Amino acid sequence: MTADGEIDIYLGLDVGKGEHHATALAPAGKKVFDKRLPNTEPKLREVFTKLQAKHGIVLVVVDQPASIGALPLAVARDAGCRVAYLPGLTMRRIADLYPGEAKTDARDAHVIADAARAMPHTLRAVEPADETVAELEMLTGFDDDLATEATRTKNRLRGLLTQIHPPLEKVVGPRLGHPAVLTLLERFGSPAQLRKAGRRRLVTLLRPKAPRMAERLVEDIFTALDEQSVIVPGTDAAALIIPSLVSTLGSVLDQRTLLASRIEELLEAHPLSAVLTSMPGIGVRTAARILIDVGDGSAFATAGHLAAYAGLAPVTRASGSSIRGEHPARRGNKQLKRAFYLAAFASLSQPESRTYYDRKRREGKHHVAALIALARRRIDVLFAMLRDGTFYEPPVTAAA
Repeated sequence: MTADGEIDIYLGLDVGKGEHHATALAPAGKKVFDKRLPNTEPKLREVFTKLQAKHGIVLVVVDQPASIGALPLAVARDAGCRVAYLPGLTMRRIADLYPGEAKTDARDAHVIADAARAMPHTLRAVEPADETVAELEMLTGFDDDLATEATRTKNRLRGLLTQIHPPLEKVVGPRLGHPAVLTLLERFGSPAQLRKAGRRRLVTLLRPKAPRMAERLVEDIFTALDEQSVIVPGTDAAALIIPSLVSTLGSVLDQRTLLASRIEELLEAHPLSAVLTSMPGIGVRTAARILIDVGDGSAFATAGHLAAYAGLAPVTRASGSSIRGEHPARRGNKQLKRAFYLAAFASLSQPESRTYYDRKRREGKHHVAALIALARRRIDVLFAMLRDGTFYEPPVTAAA
C-alpha cells in the first residue's frame, strides 16, 4: 500500500470495546512499543504523538475499521498518522504462519503490525469516511437488524397460525407484510373472532388499505375457516399472542419504511448514486450496501479482486489428478454477496440478464448457481462503471 522506506513505525492495533492492544515495530522488525491502550482519545493521541516525535512516520493498522475501530482510526488520522486496514480473514490466515496456537490480544496486535511491515500488499486503504457514507453505514446496519427481526416475527406468527389453523395460515401467512393483513390480525387474532366479525365488517375494515384485494381476501379467509371445525388446544392463548406479535411486526416495518426514505435521501446526495442505480436490479438498499463496502472501487485492482472479496469468485477444488470442478466460495463479505445476489435476481426481468441466466440453466446449473454466475458477470460491468464513472448501457445485440 505504501512505498518501501516511507514508513518508520508500523503500529498494529487489536481493537476492543474498552481497550486496545498496541504493538509497534520498526522496519527491521524490532519491537518498540507493546502495551494496552484505553479506548479514549487522550490516551490514543498521546501514544500516536510520542511515536511520531521519536521515530517519524507512523502507519496505524487495525483489524476492524468500523464500530470499535472507528475512534482509534479517527484519532490516528487527526494526529497525522497514516492508517490502513488488515481484513480479519487475512489476519487469521497470516496468524497461522506464526509459532504458537494461543489466541491473545498481544499476539494479534503483533501479527497485524508484522503483516503491515512485511506484507503491505495485504492491507486495504481506509479513506476518510465522508458524513454521507458514515451515516449510510449506520442506517443500513440498523435496517439489517430490523429486517432480521421482521423475518423472525413473521416466522413466529406463521408458526402459531399453522399450529391452530393451517388453512387460515395458507391464506394470510404469505401476506403478513401487507398492511391490510396486519390490521386484520391485530383486531381479530383468532379464527373465532374473524368468523364473529363477519364478511361485511372485515371488508369495510380492509378496503381502505387494500381496495382491490379486500373482498377476495375476505372470501378466501372464510373459505379457509370453513375447512376446519375443530378447535386446537392452545387457540385461546394464540389469540392473545398474535395481536401482540402483529403490532411488533407493524412497528418494525414502519421503521424500515422511515429508514428507507432517509437512506434514499443520503444516497441521492452521493455522486455515485446515479451510476449505481442505473444498473438494472440495483435499488436503494443494494446501492447503499455497495457504496459502503465498495465505494468507487479504487481499493480493488480488478473486477476479479472485487468478486473474490464478495465471495462470488468460483473456487476450483483439485487434488493430484482429481479435479472436482468449480464451487461457490464460502468466504467473503456476506452482506455484499447477498446484495449482488439479490440484484442479479431482480435483474432477471431484463433481456440481457435473462438470456445469460437461461444459458447457464441449459448448461446444467441449478437456479442458485446460475444466479451466482450472473452476479459474478455483473460485477465486471459494475467495476467498469465505477472505474470510469459511466452509466449502465445494455449490450448491443448484433443484427441478424
